[in-house]
Parts: sequence; structure tokens; C-alpha cells
Amino acid sequence: MRASSRFVAGLALAGAFLTGVDAAIQTVTRNGRYLYTADGNRFYIKGVAYQEQGAVVASASNTFLEPSTFIDPLANGTACTRDLPYLQQLGVNAIRAYSVNSSLNHDSCMQTFSNAGIYTIIDLSLPGNGSMDRDAPSWTTNLLDLYIETINVFSKYNNVLAYNVGNEVVIAANGTAAATFVKAAARDVKAYLNSINSGALVGYASIDADATWLDPLANYLSCDPSGSNSGAAAIDLFGLNNYEWCGNSTFEASYAGVEGQFAGYNVAAYFSEFGCITSPPRLWTEVGALLSSEMSPVWSGGVAFSYFPAASAQGQFGMVTISPDGSTVTTSSDFTNLQSQYAAASPPNSPSQSAAGATSYPSCPQQNSTWLASNSLPPTPNLAACQCLENNLSCQFTPSTSNYTAIVGSLLDYACSLIGQSGGSCSAISSNGTTGQYGAVSECDPTIMLSYVMSDYYIATGANAQSCSFGGNGTVNSKAPSSATAANNAASSCLASASGTSVPTLPAGAPSPSGSSSGSGGGSGSSHNAASIVFADARTLMGMGVLVAAGIASGLWTIA
Repeated sequence: MRASSRFVAGLALAGAFLTGVDAAIQTVTRNGRYLYTADGNRFYIKGVAYQEQGAVVASASNTFLEPSTFIDPLANGTACTRDLPYLQQLGVNAIRAYSVNSSLNHDSCMQTFSNAGIYTIIDLSLPGNGSMDRDAPSWTTNLLDLYIETINVFSKYNNVLAYNVGNEVVIAANGTAAATFVKAAARDVKAYLNSINSGALVGYASIDADATWLDPLANYLSCDPSGSNSGAAAIDLFGLNNYEWCGNSTFEASYAGVEGQFAGYNVAAYFSEFGCITSPPRLWTEVGALLSSEMSPVWSGGVAFSYFPAASAQGQFGMVTISPDGSTVTTSSDFTNLQSQYAAASPPNSPSQSAAGATSYPSCPQQNSTWLASNSLPPTPNLAACQCLENNLSCQFTPSTSNYTAIVGSLLDYACSLIGQSGGSCSAISSNGTTGQYGAVSECDPTIMLSYVMSDYYIATGANAQSCSFGGNGTVNSKAPSSATAANNAASSCLASASGTSVPTLPAGAPSPSGSSSGSGGGSGSSHNAASIVFADARTLMGMGVLVAAGIASGLWTIA
């Protein structure tokens, strides 16, 4: 390992800023299944994962050792300035950020990387409650709002290559129904990007898996469920987190299979993570294969994992270590080996942009024993409809604790069990990606779902005030309709416009987009402080097993 030289780093940084403000970066677009820069050259992602790891709590339910908190890597201008010379030494042209905080300022980092010709791939989800629950997936107003608020903040920067709507949401054949919600997210994010004239790509990063369901997953995310050759619900960029190449392997041993799997794929694809650690040291010889004429007909590069140290179930990743005071970078052999491999890579500049052809969007895969996703997608979540419903509910969730995210799931399960005992059902809040059936309230955030089922029980018990208490977490809404018939009519009226698809809009009070993705960012810096270490945002509260009791008998209310 070798310590950093502040003098060398300073020279590299000065050189980066002398290259000009916006001249260093070109717009990247997708033509067919390939990426091209504005000058017509083929674009390959030579990337690195760029996210310090948050707190990790090992448990039986967290086998992947996923963090429960995050540190926004693009909100600390000092750290980005510190790291830029090393990213340039690596020869990367893209970084992947897994979690960002839309309430923080990203001008300094984004401008620093733009000036250096480095693009960003930004995951829109947050740890924990800010992402789709694999066990009880849904596509709700709070998650949509989180996604488009993040896009809104980053829309002024000219170096956003893509937004990922999910990372490893589907991890097994019996969980493939979750893909319906991922596809709905891609549809709505794409519609929003088009509405603000952004050219950023819409992507998804998949776990590597058995071809019996990985192939249909990739095809499903890029297909047209309407059968009209439309890309409105299709991703632009499929990422595969692939760690098959370990040690000094070969194309035939590690990549020939996946190359054949994706030979006929219709949109751009890349390795959203690569870098096996089970046979150290990491030689990174896979770079020579990935960025070669052998794989360029299918793949557009990849993202090496990870610049920062990161613990995993397989072991320890990371190419650098940062001193405790955050001022010094020390590189490892992982770093120098990747640097050498990226420098030696010379992928072909073919096919030409004019020869890439137009994208064809095929029909979607049919369901079978290993592919469960329906071609009927959830509707676009409608915040106005959900707020209207909430205002008309007889019993409203008013938590007795500020940490209400910890109690919503158990309260929903409890309320649904009470309704079930009364012969009713929580089907109105349930979503089923296999049958393609989505309850009328299933697009609302879980706090509104809870108010809905609390109101259901309250009315079923004759509007008994005690039935709305739920341990002091409910309050009777004196302005709401008092009878079941009137309540149902009011709810049905609110939700009448909540079906189907529409172009998402920002929530009231959110600032308007600062411009399309071709705009430039400002230059103010932001220091590293506690605000950039974020716990799961309460706005993004998700299912947390809330649908355990759904589907019992017939409903007390008849919303359809």
C-alpha cells in the first residue's frame, strides 16, 4: 500500500479545473442497445462504485449485510475534491452512488466530477424503508415522491448518466412478482424525466442468478406490456452485478455463458458491479475481457466494486482507505491493479451510431413456475387522491411516538386481524404482482393505508370511539362521513382518478426542476457534517410486512 502525495493530488486537481467548466463532459444517449457520446463515439462505462458504507447490522433477515444508514457521497465537496485525483488515476469515466439525500447540496461534487469528465449513475432508493420491500413489494406515493424529488435535485447537473429504480429487488424465482413494481417505477420515472426534458437513462441493477428467471427478468424490464412496440414502460440500461470472474480466469470459464444469455438483448447492458474477492489479490483481468471486441457486441462496460472499504457476506471490498481525519487516501494493490487494467483496455468504437438501429420492444415473457410477474402493472401513485382519501377517513393515524415507522407495520397487521375477525378484508390495501390485482388504496403510503383500515374497523364496530384508539395512535375525524355508505362514497370519489397511468408531478411545496440534465451545477462546497449521515427517511415508509393479513373474505367497504 502507498500513501497519498498531497502535492501530486493538488497538481491533478488543478489540471482538472483548468480543462474548462462544461467542455469536459458530453451528453450520452442510447441508440438501440448501445451508448454514444454527442460526437458519435461509442461510450463504455469504466466505472467504480463510490459510496462509503453506512451502519450494517447483521441478522437472519439481512443476509446480504445491507446497510441501514447511508453517507451521501455527493454531498461532501471536500471529500470529492480529495478523491478526484485518485479517480483520475484509476481512469474511470463514471461512478455509481447507491444512496443520496435530496435535501443536501451536491453542487461542489457534481461540478468537480463534471469538469473531470466523470458521469454519475445514481440509485434512487434509500436503505431500509426507502426501497421496495422484497417480501411485500409495492409502488406507492411516498416512494414515487422520493424518486422524483431526487431527480428534481439532480436535474440541473450535466453529468447524470442514469437513475437506477432498483438494486437487487428480485433475488429469487419465488420473488419475481416484485418485478411488476420495478417496471411500474421505471415507467413513471421515465415519464417524469420526459416531462422535464431530461435525457438521463432509466436503469435497474440485478443480482446475478439462474438463467431460468434472470433472462425473463431482463426481458421483462425492457419489454412492452401493451404489445405496441413502445418503450414507455421499458428501462434503458440493464445492470448485472456479476462476480463470476475470480482470480486470473478466462472469458470461456467466466463470461461465455452470460454473453450468450444476453446476445439478443434489446437495450444497453453493463456490469453494474464486478470484482470477485474470493481469490485475492484482485487482478482485475476481467476488464480486458469486458472491454474487448469479444464482449462489446453485448456489454457497454462496467462498475468495479468498490472504491471505499465495504464489508460483505463474502468478505472485505475496497481499493483505498481514508485516514481518520478524512484528509489522506491510501491506495492498495486492488487500486493499482485496476488502474493498470483500465489503462490497457481499448474497446472497439463500433458499431457506428448510424448503424446501431432503432430499439424494438418485444412482448413480455409469459408466466411459468420460475417467472411470476404479471403483465398488468400497478397504476401511477396519485398523491392528491390519497390525500383526499385521508381527509375523509373516519379514524386517522395520529402516532403517539415520533418514531412511527417502527409501529405502522404491527398496527396494520393488528387492524387487519380485527377486520378479518369481523368477516372483512384488507384487500383494498394489498398488491399482487402475480395476479396483477392492486387494491384501490395500495398506491397510498402505509400511514394512509393504516388510517384506512383503522376507519374500516371503527365503522364496523358502530363508530365506537374506543375502536379508533389503537393504543392511543388513532383519533376520530369529526369532519368525516359517519356512515359506511357515506364513507364509501367519499372514498370512491377521491380514488376515482387514481387508476391507470399518468405523468408524475412534484409534491406541493417542492421546488421546480432547475432545468434539464443538460444544465450545469453551481460551485459552492459543502462540508462533511452529521447531516450527511442519514437514517431511513420517514417520508419513505414502506410496507414492512403490512400485507400479512390482506386478502381475508370480502371487504366491509366496497371500493373498487
